[in-house]
Amino acid sequence: MIQMNPASKTITFSLVAIGVLVALLVWKPEDRAGLKAGDPLVFYCAAGIKPPVEALARDYEKLYGVEVQLQYGGSGTLLSSLRVAGRGDLFLAADESYLQTARSNHVVAEIIPLATMTPVVAVRQGNPKGIHSIADLLRSDLAVALANPEAAAIGKITRRLLTRSGHWAELEKQAKVFKPTVNDVANDVKLGTVDAGIIWDATVNQYPELESVFVPELAGAVQRVSIGVLKASAQPAEALRFARFLAARDQGLRTFEKLGYVPVEGDVWSEKPEVVLFSGGVNRMAIEATLKAFEEREGVSVNRVYNGCGILVSQMRAGQRPDAYFACDVSFMRSVSDLFLDAVDLSRTDIVLLVPKGNPLGLSRLADLARPNLRVGIANEQQSALGALTVRMLKAEAIHDQVMPNVRVQTPTADLLVNQIRTGSLDVVVVYEANTSQVRDQLDVVPLHTPAAIAVQPYAVGKNSGNRLLMERLLERLRGADSRAKFESVGFHWQEGSPGQ
Repeated sequence: MIQMNPASKTITFSLVAIGVLVALLVWKPEDRAGLKAGDPLVFYCAAGIKPPVEALARDYEKLYGVEVQLQYGGSGTLLSSLRVAGRGDLFLAADESYLQTARSNHVVAEIIPLATMTPVVAVRQGNPKGIHSIADLLRSDLAVALANPEAAAIGKITRRLLTRSGHWAELEKQAKVFKPTVNDVANDVKLGTVDAGIIWDATVNQYPELESVFVPELAGAVQRVSIGVLKASAQPAEALRFARFLAARDQGLRTFEKLGYVPVEGDVWSEKPEVVLFSGGVNRMAIEATLKAFEEREGVSVNRVYNGCGILVSQMRAGQRPDAYFACDVSFMRSVSDLFLDAVDLSRTDIVLLVPKGNPLGLSRLADLARPNLRVGIANEQQSALGALTVRMLKAEAIHDQVMPNVRVQTPTADLLVNQIRTGSLDVVVVYEANTSQVRDQLDVVPLHTPAAIAVQPYAVGKNSGNRLLMERLLERLRGADSRAKFESVGFHWQEGSPGQ
């Protein structure tokens, strides 16, 4: 093998890049216009992840009759191709940072984790050259192969780690050859054309002729292997179904583990998952459109259970376990927090008074609810977060005992209160501002200027859900710009400081 100096390496890499761009110029994105059900899935896969993906693609084709067209390359090279081509269905990178870059460039929509890998020094079995450190790779009697940092994930992470340790500049000069993929480096070590190379531990596990040398400079640099569904996909439900197959703990991840990868804790496989979402009734108008779009894109069913949060909490305490819970207020999330992963605050809505048009009784504050003979409606304290918050406010202002004799109805949800005041059977009701968006032409809203008149809506994924990753993707969808606009259009405020901000 011919040794390349840095200038030669630069020229070679430039020629490769030009070749890729020329190929892309004749590769027309419109060639895949008009895709129909049953068209092949076009899958761009990091070369180092070929063994499990190849096997699983063939298994999937046999099981479901869906052809998967695999195109391999370095993660960086594939990402460059996708940016230019704007076509395809799936992208799997050896380092999730490539997928995050693809997402920020609006190339990738969903990202699903699969497994983890760690960079190591690969040597032949028995380590005949006695290589035990990065410093050993600088010895004059050794030939070393590295992956191209501009083309392969392992090359990029190697350069970053060894630049930090102070070894990169010298090792880059001394390297005998730079390769476009991690497999090329492994093959050179296997064939004996070089004495060592830096590759993934999972790649070493696939070569019985090789063994790993773990060194401090590379330790702790665990990289997550993830698969992304492209925004350009004309068949996203089918692409997501295959991605879920790869990421399922009882399907694809078994193959990843068998081939030396450390798998994540994936979801349970189902061709069409059915999940359960518990949600406070106040959230319905804000999330329904997003849920329908999510079901269509993911090819799943989300069974909604809307009710007062007090009722929902009672059901969970009695043993029901939803896959996710979107509460009316954080106070009703805390009481079942042991059943869920960390909650994310998505929105907030103020608690207000709703009165007949023109506010004929001139009600302006919470204390006015204690006026004699006033007909008041509130939510039930035991069944509803709104009811609990209302009672809390009344007690905080020391007017609870004066107001309660005026209370004519206590309902499990606020929408029932809105219906009652519309009929004229009540003078005032205490509801969420978000409940008023559809009735403002008939009724007036009276704000309550107190910090206690705020409810914050958190979302959390069930700890024991078999579809945790799926429900986390639903959270991402709820945090998106379209979802936020819907929340705000029906009277919610986006929660400042939440991850969705």
